[in-house]
Amino acid sequence: MKTKSKLLFLLYSVLLGGVVGAIVFVFLRIMNLGITLLWHTIPEKTNIPFYTLIVCTLGGLLIGLWKKRFGDYPEELEQVIGEIKEKKRYPYNNVFSTIVSAMLPLLIGASVGPEAGLTGVIAGLCTWVGDKLKKYLKESEELAQIGMSATLGTIFRAPMFGFVEPIESDDETVLPKTSKIVLYFAAIVSSLGCFVLLGNLLGGGVGTEGLEAGDVGAKAYICAVPMTLIGILAGYLFFAFKRLTELAKEKTEKFVIVRAAAGGLLLGIAGTVLPLTMFSGEHQIEEVMQDITPIGAVTLLIIAVVKLALTNICIGTGLKGGHFFPVIFCGICIGCSMSLMLGLDPVFCAAVVTTALVGHTLKKPLATVLLLMIVFPSKLIPVMLAAAACAKFIPTPKAILGKEDE
Repeated sequence: MKTKSKLLFLLYSVLLGGVVGAIVFVFLRIMNLGITLLWHTIPEKTNIPFYTLIVCTLGGLLIGLWKKRFGDYPEELEQVIGEIKEKKRYPYNNVFSTIVSAMLPLLIGASVGPEAGLTGVIAGLCTWVGDKLKKYLKESEELAQIGMSATLGTIFRAPMFGFVEPIESDDETVLPKTSKIVLYFAAIVSSLGCFVLLGNLLGGGVGTEGLEAGDVGAKAYICAVPMTLIGILAGYLFFAFKRLTELAKEKTEKFVIVRAAAGGLLLGIAGTVLPLTMFSGEHQIEEVMQDITPIGAVTLLIIAVVKLALTNICIGTGLKGGHFFPVIFCGICIGCSMSLMLGLDPVFCAAVVTTALVGHTLKKPLATVLLLMIVFPSKLIPVMLAAAACAKFIPTPKAILGKEDE
């Protein structure tokens, strides 16, 4: 690539990153405003019996009707990343339906995150821009991958995760050429910078608060081994629930509307009994950390198990989204439960269990640790890396894996 072309592509990457940051901010801002209206303003001014059950069930029905008309979007994050890796592009003919499909489950409190839908939307838009620039920029096919990295880095407020997650694989991690690395980071930094700037100007851009660990002694590091195994067992449970929901989906493939309404009903039942199982879990982390003792060890375990199941139920029934934030929340609940049982620092326990759980579902140790640095302090990185490595190399029983996970 000539120097002039390199500079031009760098400029495009920076501009693209800014647009990505703005899109992520607007999407999350609309989502938060909608959640505030639906789950705070209306309930405070009305006294509707079984409000959670009604909203979730009707919301599931609406999602089913929408999907019946416009298709089963958004695709899961692994599918989006896989298609971009393979084809260097992502379809953009369904951008509008994907935006609505990604927003609706989040508004009704589904146990999913926004990353899957947003990544698909932005990858599609980047592909569209790349197609328009083909005549002027030979490397325009890279824009979808660059946009994807910028999106992930911004949603999770973790620039290095946005860069590493798409390129780290089970077999090996192949770094792009140095020139491409510069382009990726230019877009990610520009995107995150735009997101933070808009948050400071307009409010609503703050992400997960980082946790601080207390003093950690020898007992904690010894207990890190069984806690890592507990996190891996929770990963088994996640895959088992995923497999069951996949089987149920295969049996009800033709009943899109009924399946989504049923998913909303189950969400409403779970949310009525255990409110902390609803939503992505990102904003509930602080609530759990502040009330560990009042909630209790047993209740924390029940919340985690129900949420692991509910996340897969939501995705399998059509209330689709990402699973990263819900799984992180589940790991923190289990870790806090362990801290009560063992008398150890809750942040340390949460870090070990969460890393093992996320690491086992993701199978990417470096990406796992980079992702979880948005929550846990950097001084726990060594023990987190050890837990993530164990989680990768301890296999998942094939009997509980779905076709896509084998």
